[in-house]
Amino acid sequence: MYRTALFLSLALTGAAQAAPQLPRHADLDLRTARQLADASLAHCNAALTVLDRGGNLLVALRADAVGPHNSLASQRKAYTALSSKTATRLFAERARNNPEAANLNTLPELLLLGGGVPLFADAELVGALGIAGAGGAAQDEACAVQAAEQLGLKTSL
Repeated sequence: MYRTALFLSLALTGAAQAAPQLPRHADLDLRTARQLADASLAHCNAALTVLDRGGNLLVALRADAVGPHNSLASQRKAYTALSSKTATRLFAERARNNPEAANLNTLPELLLLGGGVPLFADAELVGALGIAGAGGAAQDEACAVQAAEQLGLKTSL
């Protein structure tokens, strides 16, 4: 009996010590993603994609009369902004000016074209927003930035 109690005590103590203190992160939730989508569509007529911090799809919408290819473009812009933690227009400019980065445009997941922005809550990356079909890279980016700012999210550090 004593051995069993001692064993259980040691096992429980070891289990408690084995659990690490993991960091807590801010998460972009579906409610906020839908607000971003609504804000985006209030600023422009486009396709949009909102990803969470892990690259998971939260919202994907395409406004009426926007070409269907823009749906995939908005997703790739959001993914590029998320993975690079940089607005895609700036990322594309940097890639064009750096010969070592010239092959980035060959990665099928990336789209080096303006319209994708990372989303930060304070200094923490929480997701990304991609816009396509609003009339060009500058318009796509402006729409994404305006929507993010409307919700109090930053698009750069």
